[in-house]
Amino acid sequence: MKLVRYGERGEEKPGIIAEDGSLRDLSGALADITPDTLSIEGIDRLRQLDATTLPEVKQPVRFGVPLNGISKIIAVGLNYSDHAKEAGMPIPVEPILFTKAITSLNGPDDDVIIPKASTKVDWEVELGIVIGKRAKSVSEAQAMEHVAGYCLVNDVSERELQLERGGGQWDKGKGLDTFCPVGPWLVTADEVADVQALDLWLDVNGVRRQTGNTATMIFGVKYLVHYISQYVTLMPGDLIITGTPPGVGMGMKPAVFLQHGDMMELGIEGLGVQRQKVVRAA
Repeated sequence: MKLVRYGERGEEKPGIIAEDGSLRDLSGALADITPDTLSIEGIDRLRQLDATTLPEVKQPVRFGVPLNGISKIIAVGLNYSDHAKEAGMPIPVEPILFTKAITSLNGPDDDVIIPKASTKVDWEVELGIVIGKRAKSVSEAQAMEHVAGYCLVNDVSERELQLERGGGQWDKGKGLDTFCPVGPWLVTADEVADVQALDLWLDVNGVRRQTGNTATMIFGVKYLVHYISQYVTLMPGDLIITGTPPGVGMGMKPAVFLQHGDMMELGIEGLGVQRQKVVRAA
C-alpha cells in the first residue's frame, strides 16, 4: 500500500493511492495515519479495504509528511563509500549516527527555507525506513519484522554549521526547520520486493546531480535496524534515514551549494518523487 496525508499544512487527511494511481480518501476508515496505523493489526485492517470504493480526491493536491506522530529521526552518515570519498572522510567501520530535529520535517513538495546567513546548503537523496513495531536489541535476523515501510527523504544539510561550526557533531547543520522533506508516500514493506536494489536520483535545476542504488550501501537496512536498536529503542513511527549516494554539492570541484530560487527534484524507484523550491528566509 501507498499511504499518504494530503491537504493544507496542519489540516492533512489520511489517504491511499489506489492501484490505478488515483488518490482515495481514508478519513472514513481512520482519523489520521499514525504509529498505531502501522501495527500488524492496523495494516491488516487497511488491506481489507477496496481502495477503489473509497471517495476519490481530485489531484493535484498538497501532500504532507505521510505519517503523523514521528517521535524521532535517526540518520546514518557516510553510508555510501563513494560519498565518503567525495566528502574527504574515511569509510566508516560501523554506522555513523546523528539526529534531525522533529521540526525539520517538511512536506515532499513544500519550500525548503534556508536561513538568512547560510551559504552552504546542500542536497542528499535518501531512503527512509519507517518502524512499525518496537525494536530493542533485536537480532539482524529479526530486524525486518520491525519495519513497516519505506519513504523518500531529502536530508538537506547546511555544511558550514555541520562541519565548520558543528563542534564535532552534525545535528546543528542537519536539523534546521524544513530540512527533512518526507514522502510523498509511505510504502508498506510488502510492496518493496528488494529494498537493497532501489535506484535513487536527484536533480538541481534540471541537471542530474546524484545517481545511485541502495545495493551500494555500506550498511544495509537489516543491519541498520539491528545496530541502532542496540543503543536506542526504536518505536513505531520512528524514521531512519540511511545515507546518500555520491553527487552532493560539497563534493563538486569547486563546491556548489543551493541558492534562492533553485529547484530540487528527487526520487527513489517505487517510492515517488519530490520537488522543492529553495527560498531564503526573509
